[in-house]
Amino acid sequence: MAEFSVKSTIISRYAFTTVSCRMLNRASEDQEFEFQMQIPAAAFITNFTMLIGDKVYQGEITAREKKTGDKGTAKRNKTTEDNGEKGTETFRASVVLPSKDKVAFLLSYEELLQRRLGKYEHAVSVRPQQLVGRLTVEVDVLEPSGISALEVPRLQNSGHRGGGGGGARGDDDLEPPPSTVINQNETFAKITFKPSVVQQAKIAQNGILGDFIVRYDVNRDQSIGDIQVLDGYFVHYFAPKDLPPLPKNVVFVLDSSASMVGTKLRQTKDALFTILHDLRPQDRFNIIGFSNRIKVWKDHLVSVTPNNIRDGKVYIHHMSPTGGTDINGALQRAIMLLNDLVAHNDVEARSVSLIVFLTDGKPTVGETHTPQILNNTREAARGQVCIFTVGIGDDVDFKLLEKLSLENCGLTRRVQEDEDAGSQLIGFYDEIRTPLLSDIRVDYPPSLVEHATRTLFPNYFNGSEIVIAGKLADKGLGQLHVQVTASNSKKFVLLKKDVPVEPREVESDVPGSSKPEGGGQDPNHLERLWSYLTLKELLSAWLQSDGEQDRERLRQKVQALAVDHRFLTPFTALKLRKSAPQTATLEDAYGVSAATGPETVTQSLRGAHLQPGPALKKPYDPRIRISKTSADGDPHFVVDFPLSKLTICFNIDGQPGDILRLVSDHADSGVTVNGELIGAPAPPNGHKKQRTYFRTITILVNKPERSYLEITPNRVILDGGDRLVLPCNQSTVVGSRGLEVSVSANANVTVTIQGTVAFVILIHLYKKPAPYQRNHLGFYIANSKGLSSSCHGLLGQFLNREARLTEEPAGLGKSPANPPSPKAGELSQAVLKVKDHQVPVVWKQRKIYNGEEQVDCWFARNNAADLIDGEYKDYLAAHPFDSEMAFGLRPSRGL
Repeated sequence: MAEFSVKSTIISRYAFTTVSCRMLNRASEDQEFEFQMQIPAAAFITNFTMLIGDKVYQGEITAREKKTGDKGTAKRNKTTEDNGEKGTETFRASVVLPSKDKVAFLLSYEELLQRRLGKYEHAVSVRPQQLVGRLTVEVDVLEPSGISALEVPRLQNSGHRGGGGGGARGDDDLEPPPSTVINQNETFAKITFKPSVVQQAKIAQNGILGDFIVRYDVNRDQSIGDIQVLDGYFVHYFAPKDLPPLPKNVVFVLDSSASMVGTKLRQTKDALFTILHDLRPQDRFNIIGFSNRIKVWKDHLVSVTPNNIRDGKVYIHHMSPTGGTDINGALQRAIMLLNDLVAHNDVEARSVSLIVFLTDGKPTVGETHTPQILNNTREAARGQVCIFTVGIGDDVDFKLLEKLSLENCGLTRRVQEDEDAGSQLIGFYDEIRTPLLSDIRVDYPPSLVEHATRTLFPNYFNGSEIVIAGKLADKGLGQLHVQVTASNSKKFVLLKKDVPVEPREVESDVPGSSKPEGGGQDPNHLERLWSYLTLKELLSAWLQSDGEQDRERLRQKVQALAVDHRFLTPFTALKLRKSAPQTATLEDAYGVSAATGPETVTQSLRGAHLQPGPALKKPYDPRIRISKTSADGDPHFVVDFPLSKLTICFNIDGQPGDILRLVSDHADSGVTVNGELIGAPAPPNGHKKQRTYFRTITILVNKPERSYLEITPNRVILDGGDRLVLPCNQSTVVGSRGLEVSVSANANVTVTIQGTVAFVILIHLYKKPAPYQRNHLGFYIANSKGLSSSCHGLLGQFLNREARLTEEPAGLGKSPANPPSPKAGELSQAVLKVKDHQVPVVWKQRKIYNGEEQVDCWFARNNAADLIDGEYKDYLAAHPFDSEMAFGLRPSRGL
């Protein structure tokens, strides 16, 4: 394999991906070559092309026939390595290649990214199965409403990727894979992964590197949602937050048949223990264990109390695996418990009734006929109970679980029997743990909108998203009336809005974009999204349908739409047809499949030659000159008084874990800076017992809107309602709402607030640290113009003050700002007046700016006791983002 490259372009959550692979037959005889690629099961293949020598075999989507093309074979199979809702699927293509000849495979697919736990996740399988000379993954994200919380975690190979659910992820998980480069501005991000052969070998010698994952969220309007219109098509994204959760009535139904023995049952029990602790006080719950017998914990749902949680855990703990699997009986009993609760008016009108059903097998006891189980469940639930199913392992009847969830307003998930099964279960539950709305209905004027996808939704869970797409009857429409009705825990919700219909020029949002040559028509990404969603809904309806006529009608609709929009489905086929000979390089071959994505965007963003446009600012120069006012090292504080040309320095000897208030101006400018200390042993033969350094700098910005920044030597977390994680080993600039964060790789982080306040945080890293050294941070104030006169904190209290020497040492002369170096053994002493404090000081030199520059300063001893307002303990914050002014100032010691 000479080359393996993947190019994804994501526009408004809709992803176009093209995979290209080039192989060479170095043998002296013909050989069969196979290309295989794992793709998300939710994706549709849209194109496949092979170039063999100078011959091109172009893929064509047709109505399904039994035979495929003659020269090569292409097929798409389920793989046992399932990820997410229905797993990945593996596309395979094989060809017999003559000696010394070469072949290029190009595969294109599309998918709508689903929002789970507040993040969209795009995963690219990087499994060429050998080390490759040229391996590239490039992901471009274009979100007109703004990108937030962009993450590129390490490569993942387990069955569970998890968009943030299922156990805590450490800092290591958020470290991007080696060679990853991220360029980003407010609406556009380019992520490139280009590992050398050596870097590939360090990850995996066999070329199975894993999934390259990009996670992100978008900025959103919290009212009616985000509505985008383009050339007669629209999409409506609705994802409200900050609503009170609806109460849940939940029955956990756990398979305890003999096949669950061992790890499966133990992991399931452990996961349920965690889930029970997560229930809210307003929820109600019950537990059913089933094998060939149905064992119900209580005869009714109980409220969430410490005693009930404890008793529920004891009941789960004593479940033992035995007997067969009565799926029908267990579901009927669970639905009856929920129906009884509602019937007896023991439940709030606006609560949500859920069943979480876990099994590892097929029905073997009681009713075993799948259609009858589905019918019985549907009739009993009557649309009032949503069933969420989890299939554990490879022996489960996943089609039955999928239909149970589809027909009863739920979701289904397959969980692998591996070491991560428990966190997979918790991650799945996390997606449904917080219902915010029920009975959601979205209405558009029938005369203006045609062929809209589904507009009725039983529930909306926090962190997810409702997506509706449709066609406009009139392309020249000026505005679209949208109405959303729903229920939440407190009231009936009604939202109305007239949305202006303005055609959006996508390419204008993309740095450096230009119209492609050739004048071909650009595919409309909203039209692709609408056809994708419509196909998904038609296929779900076909899967749920029982009547033969109805199924045939749906099959024909799917087939016609899929052929028209070039989607490979169960009712369409991919045929390879030989095109006219041409001499094509792999780069040229991209043009063969260019029809798979919006031409303007893919052409303008594709190349490795694209440099970030002017909207992507250069990261901060690590050699930048900044103010001396700082706290760095062990920690050594320096305060510069420019008018009097004096510099004061002092030490603060705190305790590891202490959080120091550095800048406190919450009430006026809205800015707070705190620093958390970490400990280390003192160097030998020193006067100190221990050293302390700043491990974390936290910045709270309260104006114009609240944002939180947490900076460590490894990463920056920016949370302004949406969470963004930036690794410190990559240069990048992000900014919004008057706050800009610039990372210069392994050098510094610059935070600029409203253009009038700037902080520089130096990153100190040690390749081989001594026992008394720790990776740590230095805090420097580069611009304090925007801070108020009442600003306080260990550094902040001096920003609007002046200092002067009142008792000059002998020999100082008329230049107190530049005292001569004292002779060996001498100390140059003076008394300094700052505000009302009379402070004895001695002259010394101190290194700042990463230890590379000397500064002359007057040193205040004894932890600056005579210099600072109050005492050391008055500057201790209760938590990293504590913005309180913690003490009432005592009378000054100089009075």
